[in-house]
Amino acid sequence: MSVVILGGNECMVRKYKDLCRSYQCSAKVISKMGGTLKNRLGNPDLLVMFTDTISHKMVQNALNETRGQDTVIVRSRSSSMSALGTILEAHAGAKS
Repeated sequence: MSVVILGGNECMVRKYKDLCRSYQCSAKVISKMGGTLKNRLGNPDLLVMFTDTISHKMVQNALNETRGQDTVIVRSRSSSMSALGTILEAHAGAKS
């Protein structure tokens, strides 16, 4: 399962990726808006948006880019490891 995480803390990028790997997911973390999202998002199975740490414009751009795809979109106000773990458990299954 491919996961794209928008937002979050820059110092937590490695921890986000490690947690996703423990759920057998490949992760891409985009913590800053730079350039267009179209090339950076791709076609993920799960899009996690940490809405407290990204702009409204970035949320709208991500929603526009994933329109028409079979991407599950989850919004979370908290960008904690616990919040991400809960999301992954609900959508990716059991942790290995």
